[in-house]
Amino acid sequence: MKLLLTSGGVTNASIHAALEALLGKAVGEAHALVVPTAQWGHPQCGPASVRGLVAAEPSWQHFTGLGWASLGVLELTALPTVGAERWEPWVRAADALLVDGGDATYLHHWVRESGLAELLPSLQDTVWVGVSAGSMVMTPRIGDDFVEWAGAPDDQTLGVVDFSIFPHLDAWPSNSLEHARRWAADIGGSAYAIDEQTAIRVVDGVVEVVSEGHWERFEGGRPVE
Repeated sequence: MKLLLTSGGVTNASIHAALEALLGKAVGEAHALVVPTAQWGHPQCGPASVRGLVAAEPSWQHFTGLGWASLGVLELTALPTVGAERWEPWVRAADALLVDGGDATYLHHWVRESGLAELLPSLQDTVWVGVSAGSMVMTPRIGDDFVEWAGAPDDQTLGVVDFSIFPHLDAWPSNSLEHARRWAADIGGSAYAIDEQTAIRVVDGVVEVVSEGHWERFEGGRPVE
Protein backbone atom coordinates (compact mmCIF):
# COMPACT_ATOMS: atom_id res chain seq x y z
CA MET A 1 0.00 0.00 0.00
CA LYS A 2 1.13 3.54 -0.79
CA LEU A 3 0.63 6.14 1.95
CA LEU A 4 -0.01 9.86 1.84
CA LEU A 5 -0.27 10.91 5.48
CA THR A 6 -1.54 14.44 5.92
CA SER A 7 -2.70 16.72 8.68
CA GLY A 8 -5.38 18.63 6.80
CA GLY A 9 -5.68 16.94 3.42
CA VAL A 10 -4.45 17.82 -0.05
CA THR A 11 -4.06 21.51 0.72
CA ASN A 12 -1.50 22.70 -1.84
CA ALA A 13 -0.04 21.99 -5.26
CA SER A 14 2.91 19.97 -3.94
CA ILE A 15 0.71 17.54 -2.00
CA HIS A 16 -1.69 17.33 -4.96
CA ALA A 17 1.19 16.42 -7.27
CA ALA A 18 2.38 13.78 -4.79
CA LEU A 19 -1.12 12.30 -4.67
CA GLU A 20 -1.42 12.04 -8.44
CA ALA A 21 2.05 10.53 -8.67
CA LEU A 22 1.00 7.85 -6.19
CA LEU A 23 -2.26 7.23 -8.03
CA GLY A 24 -0.54 7.12 -11.41
CA LYS A 25 -3.42 9.15 -12.84
CA ALA A 26 -5.31 12.38 -12.34
CA VAL A 27 -7.60 12.63 -9.31
CA GLY A 28 -10.51 13.11 -11.70
CA GLU A 29 -9.84 9.66 -13.15
CA ALA A 30 -9.48 7.90 -9.78
CA HIS A 31 -12.13 6.08 -7.76
CA ALA A 32 -12.12 6.59 -4.00
CA LEU A 33 -13.80 5.24 -0.89
CA VAL A 34 -14.05 7.54 2.10
CA VAL A 35 -13.74 6.07 5.61
CA PRO A 36 -15.51 8.26 8.21
CA THR A 37 -15.17 5.77 11.08
CA ALA A 38 -12.67 7.68 13.25
CA GLN A 39 -15.16 10.52 13.65
CA TRP A 40 -17.53 8.36 15.73
CA GLY A 41 -14.82 7.90 18.36
CA HIS A 42 -14.18 11.62 18.94
CA PRO A 43 -16.45 13.79 21.14
CA GLN A 44 -16.16 16.78 18.80
CA CYS A 45 -17.46 14.85 15.78
CA GLY A 46 -20.91 13.56 14.93
CA PRO A 47 -23.65 13.30 12.29
CA ALA A 48 -23.16 16.82 10.91
CA SER A 49 -19.40 16.46 10.40
CA VAL A 50 -19.77 13.00 8.89
CA ARG A 51 -22.43 14.35 6.53
CA GLY A 52 -20.11 17.14 5.43
CA LEU A 53 -17.31 14.69 4.77
CA VAL A 54 -19.27 12.19 2.70
CA ALA A 55 -21.18 14.92 0.85
CA ALA A 56 -17.88 16.63 -0.07
CA GLU A 57 -19.12 19.93 1.32
CA PRO A 58 -16.84 23.00 0.96
CA SER A 59 -15.05 22.37 4.26
CA TRP A 60 -13.77 19.11 2.74
CA GLN A 61 -12.59 20.61 -0.56
CA HIS A 62 -9.07 19.36 0.12
CA PHE A 63 -10.16 15.76 0.65
CA THR A 64 -13.47 14.33 -0.53
CA GLY A 65 -14.08 17.46 -2.60
CA LEU A 66 -11.03 17.08 -4.86
CA GLY A 67 -13.11 15.99 -7.85
CA TRP A 68 -12.76 12.20 -7.72
CA ALA A 69 -14.19 10.15 -10.60
CA SER A 70 -16.38 8.44 -8.02
CA LEU A 71 -16.69 8.62 -4.25
CA GLY A 72 -18.21 5.89 -2.11
CA VAL A 73 -18.43 5.36 1.64
CA LEU A 74 -16.71 2.53 3.50
CA GLU A 75 -17.98 2.44 7.09
CA LEU A 76 -15.75 0.02 8.96
CA THR A 77 -18.19 -0.61 11.82
CA ALA A 78 -20.59 -2.21 9.31
CA LEU A 79 -18.13 -4.56 7.65
CA PRO A 80 -18.19 -7.44 10.19
CA THR A 81 -21.94 -7.89 9.60
CA VAL A 82 -21.74 -7.50 5.82
CA GLY A 83 -19.21 -10.24 5.10
CA ALA A 84 -15.81 -10.01 3.44
CA GLU A 85 -17.13 -11.57 0.24
CA ARG A 86 -19.09 -8.34 -0.31
CA TRP A 87 -16.79 -5.59 0.94
CA GLU A 88 -13.36 -6.87 -0.14
CA PRO A 89 -14.16 -6.36 -3.85
CA TRP A 90 -15.23 -2.77 -3.08
CA VAL A 91 -11.88 -2.06 -1.45
CA ARG A 92 -9.83 -3.80 -4.14
CA ALA A 93 -11.60 -1.82 -6.86
CA ALA A 94 -10.77 1.55 -5.26
CA ASP A 95 -7.74 3.59 -6.30
CA ALA A 96 -7.69 5.39 -2.96
CA LEU A 97 -8.98 5.06 0.59
CA LEU A 98 -9.67 8.50 2.05
CA VAL A 99 -9.40 7.94 5.81
CA ASP A 100 -10.68 10.85 7.84
CA GLY A 101 -9.74 12.14 11.28
CA GLY A 102 -11.37 11.74 14.65
CA ASP A 103 -9.91 9.36 17.22
CA ALA A 104 -7.05 7.20 16.00
CA THR A 105 -7.48 4.52 18.68
CA TYR A 106 -11.14 4.04 17.74
CA LEU A 107 -10.14 3.82 14.09
CA HIS A 108 -7.38 1.35 14.99
CA HIS A 109 -9.93 -0.84 16.76
CA TRP A 110 -12.23 -0.94 13.74
CA VAL A 111 -9.52 -1.37 11.12
CA ARG A 112 -8.65 -4.58 12.97
CA GLU A 113 -12.17 -5.64 13.96
CA SER A 114 -13.49 -5.15 10.42
CA GLY A 115 -10.80 -7.32 8.85
CA LEU A 116 -9.38 -4.45 6.80
CA ALA A 117 -6.01 -4.67 8.58
CA GLU A 118 -5.50 -8.20 7.23
CA LEU A 119 -6.26 -7.02 3.69
CA LEU A 120 -3.96 -3.98 3.66
CA PRO A 121 -0.68 -5.80 2.81
CA SER A 122 -2.21 -7.12 -0.42
CA LEU A 123 -3.32 -3.66 -1.61
CA GLN A 124 -0.02 -2.81 -3.25
CA ASP A 125 -1.36 -0.20 -5.68
CA THR A 126 -3.99 1.38 -3.43
CA VAL A 127 -3.27 4.81 -1.98
CA TRP A 128 -4.17 5.40 1.67
CA VAL A 129 -4.80 9.13 2.04
CA GLY A 130 -5.04 10.01 5.70
CA VAL A 131 -6.18 13.17 7.43
CA SER A 132 -5.17 13.65 11.08
CA ALA A 133 -6.25 10.44 12.90
CA GLY A 134 -6.50 8.76 9.50
CA SER A 135 -2.75 9.30 9.22
CA MET A 136 -1.91 8.70 12.88
CA VAL A 137 -3.51 5.25 12.83
CA MET A 138 -0.67 4.02 10.60
CA THR A 139 1.91 4.83 13.30
CA PRO A 140 3.00 2.69 16.28
CA ARG A 141 1.44 5.01 18.90
CA ILE A 142 -0.11 8.46 19.10
CA GLY A 143 0.64 9.67 22.64
CA ASP A 144 -1.85 9.90 25.49
CA ASP A 145 -2.77 13.52 24.70
CA PHE A 146 -4.45 12.44 21.47
CA VAL A 147 -6.57 9.63 22.95
CA GLU A 148 -10.22 10.78 23.13
CA TRP A 149 -12.06 7.46 22.92
CA ALA A 150 -13.04 6.26 26.41
CA GLY A 151 -12.76 2.63 25.29
CA ALA A 152 -9.11 2.87 24.23
CA PRO A 153 -6.89 0.41 26.16
CA ASP A 154 -3.77 2.49 25.39
CA ASP A 155 -2.38 4.82 22.71
CA GLN A 156 -1.11 2.10 20.38
CA THR A 157 -2.11 1.99 16.72
CA LEU A 158 -1.32 -0.13 13.63
CA GLY A 159 2.45 0.37 13.37
CA VAL A 160 2.52 0.16 9.57
CA VAL A 161 5.17 2.90 9.65
CA ASP A 162 7.90 3.26 12.28
CA PHE A 163 7.29 6.90 13.20
CA SER A 164 4.59 8.84 15.03
CA ILE A 165 2.74 11.96 13.87
CA PHE A 166 1.75 15.14 15.70
CA PRO A 167 -0.82 16.77 13.36
CA HIS A 168 -2.26 20.29 13.07
CA LEU A 169 0.96 21.99 14.11
CA ASP A 170 0.19 25.64 14.98
CA ALA A 171 -3.45 25.22 13.91
CA TRP A 172 -4.57 26.15 17.44
CA PRO A 173 -2.84 27.09 20.72
CA SER A 174 -2.74 23.55 22.12
CA ASN A 175 -0.82 22.35 19.06
CA SER A 176 2.16 24.69 19.23
CA LEU A 177 5.71 23.60 18.50
CA GLU A 178 6.36 23.67 22.24
CA HIS A 179 3.53 21.17 22.76
CA ALA A 180 4.86 19.05 19.88
CA ARG A 181 8.31 18.90 21.45
CA ARG A 182 6.88 17.77 24.79
CA TRP A 183 4.81 15.15 22.98
CA ALA A 184 7.88 13.93 21.07
CA ALA A 185 9.87 13.58 24.29
CA ASP A 186 7.13 11.29 25.62
CA ILE A 187 6.89 9.30 22.37
CA GLY A 188 10.65 8.80 22.41
CA GLY A 189 11.11 7.23 18.99
CA SER A 190 10.95 8.64 15.47
CA ALA A 191 8.28 11.27 14.98
CA TYR A 192 7.13 14.20 12.86
CA ALA A 193 5.14 17.30 13.75
CA ILE A 194 3.33 18.52 10.62
CA ASP A 195 1.10 21.47 9.81
CA GLU A 196 -1.85 21.67 7.41
CA GLN A 197 0.44 22.32 4.44
CA THR A 198 2.55 19.20 4.99
CA ALA A 199 2.23 15.52 4.11
CA ILE A 200 4.39 12.43 4.55
CA ARG A 201 4.68 10.15 1.53
CA VAL A 202 5.64 6.51 2.17
CA VAL A 203 6.26 3.99 -0.62
CA ASP A 204 8.07 0.69 -0.04
CA GLY A 205 9.35 1.97 3.29
CA VAL A 206 10.87 5.13 1.79
CA VAL A 207 9.70 8.24 3.66
CA GLU A 208 9.52 11.67 2.01
CA VAL A 209 8.13 14.89 3.49
CA VAL A 210 6.11 16.98 1.03
CA SER A 211 5.56 20.47 2.37
CA GLU A 212 4.79 24.06 1.57
CA GLY A 213 4.51 24.78 5.26
CA HIS A 214 6.13 23.97 8.61
CA TRP A 215 7.22 20.63 10.02
CA GLU A 216 9.78 19.19 12.41
CA ARG A 217 11.34 15.75 12.71
CA PHE A 218 12.32 14.09 16.00
CA GLU A 219 14.53 11.15 16.90
CA GLY A 220 14.64 9.80 20.43
CA GLY A 221 12.46 12.67 21.55
CA ARG A 222 14.82 15.35 20.25
CA PRO A 223 14.48 17.63 17.20
CA VAL A 224 16.59 16.67 14.20
CA GLU A 225 18.31 19.66 12.60
